[in-house]
Amino acid sequence: MTEDPYMVVLDSPQTNSATAREAAAAYLAQNCPWADFDAVLLVITELVANAVRHTSGWWRLRMHAGREGLVVEMDDSSAQVPVAREPDFSGGGGFGWPMVLKLAGRVEVRSLPEGKQVRAIWPRPVQASPAF
Repeated sequence: MTEDPYMVVLDSPQTNSATAREAAAAYLAQNCPWADFDAVLLVITELVANAVRHTSGWWRLRMHAGREGLVVEMDDSSAQVPVAREPDFSGGGGFGWPMVLKLAGRVEVRSLPEGKQVRAIWPRPVQASPAF
């Protein structure tokens, strides 16, 4: 792995969650074989879906793999922070944000000059000591 490979995965409006998952899977395979692929891809799917559903402007998805772990960043044009709400089983949503919080090791939300950034962080596992 190269030191801190950084990649802009996708910018709106040129893509959708399926394209984001494909790009993320290729990035994970090359840079983060230790990551839980399913968890990361579910979080990416949810972040893209939320950006598409809850913003009226641009969004940008990035992934960064470094010594400490994997960071997925979703920047979007909405200043409104995600809020957990009661799930609506009739199709109104409410399932995604709690899923993101549960699947990522840590989640941060930061204000940007023109929107916000949601960061999902997965720490790199500590290497087991060799047996003697």
